[in-house]
Amino acid sequence: IAVSEDKGAAQLMGINVNSIITITFAIGSALAALAGLFYLLQSPYITNTFGAMPGIKAFTAAVIGGIGSIPGAMVGSLVLGIIESICDSIPLIAPYKDAIEFSILIVILLVRPTGLMGKKRREKV
Repeated sequence: IAVSEDKGAAQLMGINVNSIITITFAIGSALAALAGLFYLLQSPYITNTFGAMPGIKAFTAAVIGGIGSIPGAMVGSLVLGIIESICDSIPLIAPYKDAIEFSILIVILLVRPTGLMGKKRREKV
């Protein structure tokens, strides 16, 4: 956490910033590969656009929750999961669940551009 907050201060405290960034990237990549493997195992075929929709929905969840906020990404994914479950339980609107989810994303971005748990950041010039 220290490296993500202030790299300079973490380096002054004796933390090897480059190795922390490398380890974090490696852990994230390994978890993404594991998730991709599990996603692949539930389908008997594969296409070149196989992972496009999960990637778009993950980005949508992060934007709904607030970019840069880990709890916000969790809240965004819960919101998307609940919306998707509700849409799947109603046969009349089940084919339109993706359109409904992205419409809710648009509404949230119009009402709160930083996401549900995002904070406004001041730009320093």
